[in-house]
Amino acid sequence: MTDNHHSCNNMKVLKFGGTSVGSAERIRNVARLISGRGQNIVVLSAMSGTTNTLVEISDYLYKHNVNGAKEIINDLERKYRQVVALLFTDVEVRMEADEEVAAIFSLLRSLARDSFTSFEEREILAQGELLSTKLMHLYLRESGINSGFLPALEYMRTDKNGEADMDYIRVHLRALLEENPDADLYITQGYICRNAYGETDNLRRGGSDLTASLIGAALMAKEIEIWTDIDGMHNNDPRFVEGTTPVAELHFDEAAELAYFGAKILHPTCVLPAKVNNIPVRLLNTMEPSARGTLIHNVDTSGSIKAVAAKDDIIAIKIKSSRMMLASGFMHRVFEIFDNYKRPIDMIATSEVGVSVTVDSPLKLEHIVDELREIGTVTIDRDMVIICVVGDLEWHNKGFEAEALAALHDIPVRMISYGGSNYNISFLVSKEDKIPALRALQKRLFGNHDNIAD
Repeated sequence: MTDNHHSCNNMKVLKFGGTSVGSAERIRNVARLISGRGQNIVVLSAMSGTTNTLVEISDYLYKHNVNGAKEIINDLERKYRQVVALLFTDVEVRMEADEEVAAIFSLLRSLARDSFTSFEEREILAQGELLSTKLMHLYLRESGINSGFLPALEYMRTDKNGEADMDYIRVHLRALLEENPDADLYITQGYICRNAYGETDNLRRGGSDLTASLIGAALMAKEIEIWTDIDGMHNNDPRFVEGTTPVAELHFDEAAELAYFGAKILHPTCVLPAKVNNIPVRLLNTMEPSARGTLIHNVDTSGSIKAVAAKDDIIAIKIKSSRMMLASGFMHRVFEIFDNYKRPIDMIATSEVGVSVTVDSPLKLEHIVDELREIGTVTIDRDMVIICVVGDLEWHNKGFEAEALAALHDIPVRMISYGGSNYNISFLVSKEDKIPALRALQKRLFGNHDNIAD
């Protein structure tokens, strides 16, 4: 099949998250959304709740409670039997779906044993995506759609460093597409892969978005659509702030900053393969398919502040040098300590006598602080929040950072980080000031615009 290599460029990759396929009703809904749109590749997560249940099963097995694990396996199987009963009307297809479900659950039971390692755990965690894709594939077939099944474990692979093996993915994915050139569309699993040793593995949390991005990059697809239950990336957190609106367009770097600083809709790592291969990513809402959502691409839409996000559970560490001299050696030592413990730093503020940094996890904190005390006086603030304002924040744009600062005039700010990127200014505030800060920024930065837009 020779023309497949050309046709890939018109393909889109459509990824649906767990809530989008969370019930028989929603699987039907997604089937409607993906049908008749061309020969696209559809990436599915596990049905919502399934991966957490599989993690729970593994947890019981690590604790050698095999019976506890088997009870949860039985509960989960009952749920899937109900989904099958609701989803299929054709008796033969329903029987086939029941057999697929039975096969996966008997595999889960065979892995529920006393000698349990991470090898079995990764095998267990892969079953959620296999269940959702098999059900969707069979439902499409029942609906008269010629769906091509692309087993992710046959093309999605990571190398010895746990990074995506792009050459392997490209070659094997294209070969699978060429085996079934006439399919109306293709269904595949997000999140799961094989590692360099050929074992079942996964792309960690947020992995289905990464799967979509890697497929898009491997095929140089036209666009990647990420479907969730939210209409795009909002300009603030709708859980705490009223009147937020979806951001129409974002540069990849703006989206990455927002994702990193707490906008949960997109995982920060997923953006990279799409960005470097210049493939636009569109965030859309399964519940409101006609809403325009958010387009993320490499085009700078300059001259505006786009959004605000917050990252919780931040710990601020201030190190004051005990020796006034040798400032260069002091800084080197501080960063070396964090580096030795593999703890990434979010924010940094420095002066000639000291440095303040933030980390987003208490992991190994006591050891880090012990070593920092050898070079200076250490103070720690816990329960802090990074509030990040994202947009076109080039330093020669007048007034944007002043607007953000003015919004926070009533809120004590522990640290400010500006100039590290052209897209972001960050403020460190205490946990109790998070919601007032988000609301104040919303009012100052987006308040008037909203009224105009309405």
